Amino acid sequence: MTRITIVTITYQAAKVLQPTLDSVLCQHHEWVEHIIVDGASTDGTVEMAKAYKQQSDAMGNGHEVRLLSEPDNGLYDAMNKGLQMATGDYVCFLNAGDRLADEETLARVAEVAEAYSDGVSPAVVYGDTDIIDAEGRFLRHRRLAPPEVLSWRSFKHGMLVCHQAFYAHTQQARQVPYDTRYHFSADVDWCIRVMKKAEEGKEPLCNAGKVLALYLEEGQTTLHHKESLKERFDVMRRHYGLCTTVAMHVWFVIRRMVRGS
Repeated sequence: MTRITIVTITYQAAKVLQPTLDSVLCQHHEWVEHIIVDGASTDGTVEMAKAYKQQSDAMGNGHEVRLLSEPDNGLYDAMNKGLQMATGDYVCFLNAGDRLADEETLARVAEVAEAYSDGVSPAVVYGDTDIIDAEGRFLRHRRLAPPEVLSWRSFKHGMLVCHQAFYAHTQQARQVPYDTRYHFSADVDWCIRVMKKAEEGKEPLCNAGKVLALYLEEGQTTLHHKESLKERFDVMRRHYGLCTTVAMHVWFVIRRMVRGS
């Protein structure tokens, strides 16, 4: 059975963490590893994570919770720690405050991964994302929707698959760690590089055909929107070239103006 690792990065996240933990705890899929990488929080985050681990262990449902709390060099350094710790067949990064879509989310990811019949495991299983508020109330579907056929070239149109709905085969993903030169958009770069590696190995990318993640509207990228946009431009320039990147950003502006009219 496909084993899935969820990695959650935390720092002073006590106000938003519990719903994230609950959404993983309630998963019906049996083989789940939840790694929490904490940056030495002092607000009760670690205590909350420890209580969650005790609750999960007591349930005896095949879920394993692992906690690491120590100083780090930022979000993507912590993500690299989680990536190296992961032992599941697939790994996904679920931020504190975000949630898995429902109790069958991981079972659906495993089903899609196991259904591929050509003897090659998918390099990525991906799906859609809904936006929620701090109370977990549905606000809207994410504007960018995942295509039925995905490749690394797809992201020149924007990040069509949210990071929290992107399940990468762990063995391959570990070979392309997050670029810690970026502070807000290394996830975009990482997803592209994972998909590039999949193409090199002729490994498929499979659409789960459902919402996999609930994304908290006021995440770090939202709070640092301008800085994130600058980094994303640089990521796109590196992967798609300057001319293509400029042309696509002109199109983004025109599209936004048309929609706002």
